[in-house]
Amino acid sequence: MERGEAVRTWKARRRTSSGQAADLVRLGPAYAVPLDRPLDAAAVFGRRAPLVLEVGSGTGEATAAMAAADPSRDVLAVEVHTPGVAALLRRVEEEGLRNVRVVEADGLHVLTALLTPGSLDEVRVFFPDPWPKARHAKRRLVTPSFAALVADRLRPGGRLHVATDWASYAEQVLGVVDDSPDLSVASRERGDRPTTRFERRGVAAGREISDVVAVRR
Repeated sequence: MERGEAVRTWKARRRTSSGQAADLVRLGPAYAVPLDRPLDAAAVFGRRAPLVLEVGSGTGEATAAMAAADPSRDVLAVEVHTPGVAALLRRVEEEGLRNVRVVEADGLHVLTALLTPGSLDEVRVFFPDPWPKARHAKRRLVTPSFAALVADRLRPGGRLHVATDWASYAEQVLGVVDDSPDLSVASRERGDRPTTRFERRGVAAGREISDVVAVRR
């Protein structure tokens, strides 16, 4: 790694099936967001509404369920894995979700380059890559610099919601929030977050699910 190079927090998967590739081509123009300019949310969603950023939406199981249950807010779902993007695009079409748009990108890039200060109502990070080995912990997404960036993009009173099935990661998130001058822990409850297949897999493996909800001061 070159000096000054950002630590990558994910391992990309790009291989898609023929059906997924077709969905990307067919649905991308309607629901995907380009990366070449800052986000104009009103233009992209066709209205002005509170904006939620979900970093690492996976196949979109939680994304679609929460967007359908809360149509008053718009959701920008960010995923680096191409198969997940294709799966979410299909969900958006099949469920007729008008308040979801999808970005195939690194969440840090989206926060840095596409979003402006105070533009977000909530940031969701559900079950990020845990990097469970001690020597890999530096690759975890939720760090002090991430918290500072999120806090800058949240409106006052906006929320950061992190869920993980690794106790050490939950402890790290709590420590990061406690040390942040702009965030404070508001809840350890899951709220209306749905249970996903990935979460059930963690429970089956004997891991406890932890939620941390922090509020922008």
